[in-house]
Amino acid sequence: MIKLTSSKDLSRLRRLALSSQGLLQAQPFGRGVAGARKAIAHLGYVQIDTISVVERAHHHVLHSRVPTFEPSMMDTMLLNGDIFEYWSHAAAFLPMDDFRFSLPYKHAIKSGQTHWNKDPDRKLMAELLARVRAEGPLRSRDVETKSSNRAGWWDWKPAKKALEQLFMEGDLMVKDRAGFQKNYDLTERVLPSSVNSTMPTMDEFVAHMLDQQFRCHGVVSIKGLTYLRRNTELRNAMKALVNERLAQGTLEQVELNNGEVYFVEAGALERRLPTLSNRMQILSPFDNSVIQRDRLKHFFQYDYQIECYVPEPKRQYGYFSLPLLFRGEFIGRMDCKAHRKERRLEIKFLHVESQLGQKRFDDDQIIHAFVEAINPFSQFQQCDTVSLTAVEPKYLAQPLQDALKALK
Repeated sequence: MIKLTSSKDLSRLRRLALSSQGLLQAQPFGRGVAGARKAIAHLGYVQIDTISVVERAHHHVLHSRVPTFEPSMMDTMLLNGDIFEYWSHAAAFLPMDDFRFSLPYKHAIKSGQTHWNKDPDRKLMAELLARVRAEGPLRSRDVETKSSNRAGWWDWKPAKKALEQLFMEGDLMVKDRAGFQKNYDLTERVLPSSVNSTMPTMDEFVAHMLDQQFRCHGVVSIKGLTYLRRNTELRNAMKALVNERLAQGTLEQVELNNGEVYFVEAGALERRLPTLSNRMQILSPFDNSVIQRDRLKHFFQYDYQIECYVPEPKRQYGYFSLPLLFRGEFIGRMDCKAHRKERRLEIKFLHVESQLGQKRFDDDQIIHAFVEAINPFSQFQQCDTVSLTAVEPKYLAQPLQDALKALK
């Protein structure tokens, strides 16, 4: 058991976690479509989200790691068969090479071990499947109609549920998208012939999950390894594999000051890691690095909650605040909105954590790094100007306003 007793030890653990996420290097996966493809393969998934006050999460995550990434590249990868859409711990784009590891969940839904819709309409599902087989891909909007006087169309709510059930059971895949309108086709017509589609054994599945988590997180916990998966057999198999690798000496246990235990690959803390730079990262609330909130709090002492699901009077930081990462620490959060018609990014509330009051970082450093980061971020939102409404602590407001004016 390795006990972390100093701030230097904790800093190194943080660097391992962040470099494993590709957040310390300028372009860890390369550029453009090729870089985006490598990024998803490394991360294991990119979560899909519909909230659009700023660029959507699945685009934002890749923008944070891949220079020159553009949202249209996601459509390109989907059409090219580089990625597929399915369920991770949430709706996600996943590497096509990992397709076979989606099969256990599909089988669990199809066999009734797990429910997607409680009482799926099998007759309607068969009709929709027959239509796709005979007529080709079916867009979700093709069944989203309340009209009852058109032959071959169905009541939209049951039909949409039936399509989703066919998708979750694996009979259909998303061939392509137009925004959030999915185009479904038979799995055998979408899946590239070269892709392995054999059902993995439980041992293969947990080994894949464990190796993936070490690759993209560097530091993992038992809870995090099966994050939001409620399958008892899977959890037990994962614990057994971790114990086996501990006994073999390929894994090591790390204990934080708060007593929480994590695991690293043997020798990981002695590896050469990227140095910390003065580049600030503006991350999505659904970024792979922050989605496990307990882990975020244990490592970084950063208590983060997305507040779009919180009643407005109870919000502390805003509807959709974005975590700010600087020199290996989460130093603040920014609630903002892209006014696309005006091509203006509105920063509704910029909150800098109280650690700045302890002078862990110089104010000028933070202001400079933030302004350097907000320029490409606003361009990614297709915005030409930036406005700032509120800042905490308040003494940073004027220097930030002055620095933002200098961008124009």
